[in-house]
Amino acid sequence: MGTVTFGTLWRRAYVDRLRSTLTGRRPGELEIMPLDQAIAALGKESESDEGRQDVPVCAIVGTVARAGDFDRDFRPRNPALRERWERLAASCAELPPVSLVRIGDLYFVQDGHHRVSIARAREQATIPARVYRICTTACASHCLTLADLPVKTAERMFLERVPLPDDVRLGLWLDEPADWARLADAAEAWGFRNGLADRCALAESWWEQEVLPVVARLRERGICLPPRDVQAYFQALVERDSTGCWSG
Repeated sequence: MGTVTFGTLWRRAYVDRLRSTLTGRRPGELEIMPLDQAIAALGKESESDEGRQDVPVCAIVGTVARAGDFDRDFRPRNPALRERWERLAASCAELPPVSLVRIGDLYFVQDGHHRVSIARAREQATIPARVYRICTTACASHCLTLADLPVKTAERMFLERVPLPDDVRLGLWLDEPADWARLADAAEAWGFRNGLADRCALAESWWEQEVLPVVARLRERGICLPPRDVQAYFQALVERDSTGCWSG
């Protein structure tokens, strides 16, 4: 690609933010994701040092402490960044690895915001980085945006009540925060009816003996379902509560 200047990136970021306001896009879809807000929503469980590695540049969408300087695509928003950005872009010296924090599929910049911004402007596939990983209660997929954090907060609260196994958590998604509370109530009620007091045992049994069989029956009947099992089950749960019987 041709050379992309700081001014070009700044104008693109400004125009896209203005266009998103005029077209009614959800607030936060274009915003860089602050690490503290992501952790508060997803819930921190453990942490580890993953060492040096090459990280996909497109997966870097967050920041530890510079939320006002860049957008989600690391286009600069602060004109005061121009001098340093252009100096680094013009440098022929090999730049040191950036420092990143990983949560799920997403990476947050601790040190190296300008270098990430330049790498994205040049359409680099990867960037060398030192990576520190934080494992969370709710999973962070590649499509997660700042606008989704209220729903992820509700999902994390659901998982604190119904601690599903890790492999199941990867496929969870509901659109509304209130849906997660309703699902937790249904799971706990099922566990109570089946005499399950331990939360981990309740969660695993509920998923294996209640959710998956209901979804399987729906699929056998050829009913058009949402792509994720939890969405299909929740849709059937809502219908059951309104009609008094399972559609499956």
